[in-house]
Amino acid sequence: MRAIFETAFDVVYLVSVITIGILMVKKAKGEKQYLLFGLMAIVLGSGDAFHLVPRAIALCTTGLENYRVALGTGKLITSITMTFFYVLLYYVWCLRYKKERKCITLTVWCLAILRIVLCLMPQNNWTGENPPISWGIIRNIPFLLFGILIIYLFYIEAKRNNDKDFKYLYLTVVLSFAFYIPVVLFADKYPSVGMLMIPKTLAYVWTVLIGFNAQRRNTK
Repeated sequence: MRAIFETAFDVVYLVSVITIGILMVKKAKGEKQYLLFGLMAIVLGSGDAFHLVPRAIALCTTGLENYRVALGTGKLITSITMTFFYVLLYYVWCLRYKKERKCITLTVWCLAILRIVLCLMPQNNWTGENPPISWGIIRNIPFLLFGILIIYLFYIEAKRNNDKDFKYLYLTVVLSFAFYIPVVLFADKYPSVGMLMIPKTLAYVWTVLIGFNAQRRNTK
């Protein structure tokens, strides 16, 4: 039952976000913020596919333990693409609110590069039997700081500009991290905590839908 439910959920999620992303790119018509938002959705879905597809195959066949290398490699790729997802989201902020401060941009890129470098360190042991929890925490520190920065930027500007379309975008990022952090900290010891990845995924879907609906309302 778990295999059927999880696989069905993942398929619907991947197909939905990638399709929305493609539609947004096609309908962007020179609106760079929506073009970037569409690319965000494609990066999100494509990156997650590297982990979710082998996971679905494993659940429906011989089990997760027999797909350790594929799953570990997929997690690494997903970690990197998720970083780029937030970099693109930052540039959506720049375009939407017509702001780009050099100090903020430098901070964004420093955190993104640091996160990617930490993800690539061999100490993560992505494909090993027992990847160290300590490195799971270390590589997520710059990612968390990046997320906090994005939350702050969108909250302040949406409020200042009375931006009804993006009013809750900051909240989607808050929720995604709120569900993700317990997984990083406790999933190895308490596997059931891993179920929080479902609402975390739904928070990302909400993020994508905010951009999609904003584009629809503003291009009629």
